[in-house]
Amino acid sequence: MIEFRGTAKAWSDGTVALEPLDLTVPAGSTTVLVGSSGSGKTTLLRTVNRMVDPTAGTVLVDGRDVATVDPVALRRSIGYVLQSGGLLPHRSVLDNVARVPALRGRSRNEARERARDTLDLVGLDGTLVDRYPDGLSGGQQQRVGVARALVGTPRVLLMDEPFGAVDPVVRSELQDELRRIRAELGTTILFVTHDMDEALLLGDEIVVMRPGGVVAQRGTPEALLSAPADEFVARFIGSGNAGRALALRERDGVEYVEDEGGRIVGRLTA
Repeated sequence: MIEFRGTAKAWSDGTVALEPLDLTVPAGSTTVLVGSSGSGKTTLLRTVNRMVDPTAGTVLVDGRDVATVDPVALRRSIGYVLQSGGLLPHRSVLDNVARVPALRGRSRNEARERARDTLDLVGLDGTLVDRYPDGLSGGQQQRVGVARALVGTPRVLLMDEPFGAVDPVVRSELQDELRRIRAELGTTILFVTHDMDEALLLGDEIVVMRPGGVVAQRGTPEALLSAPADEFVARFIGSGNAGRALALRERDGVEYVEDEGGRIVGRLTA
């Protein structure tokens, strides 16, 4: 579980990056932070692993104030996935992932075995483990990045626009893989994205943030779509988007799902 209690951040020049915020990410759930650039979503995420220290308030992971934990030890206990993957270019896929358990004291053989198991968990082809990052596609690199974040079996996983640099087909595959992994491992996930469709797919709760680090609204996907707090939230989540206003239609004895433009977007199955 992650808890933010009055968590706020102002930079040294006085710029407010994050207004005081109270938020709980329940254990085993996914909370998605959405907002435009300058809304403080990445700043908030980075207070969890102390890449950013708040100027007010506290952040707790499983009831422990992260300010009391050594930053290096804290970061080794929390999974962190970046948009770029952040892989070491001079190490193989296997060694990129095995480095985490090795740093935690596992033997070389134990670390590599654990790395292979985790790469298999994220669906990476076993024939790729000896390649270097520049020999992988963008989607494959992101799978390695997720594997490296998960290899230490963290209870908390931070994901900062992790799928933003891959094509839509691969992005969809990675989103499905993440949902499967969370269901299997019960990991608590804090996820940053600017893509509302991604937020609606992945989030148990969504936090919409305004520029300046102000929370505009938070709630379940259903709550945000059905009752946006104001016009800013409505525009951001696209509640008027035809693709989100769907209806059932029957044709030739088959029920289809259509958008407001009359385009078929799917077929209803039992």
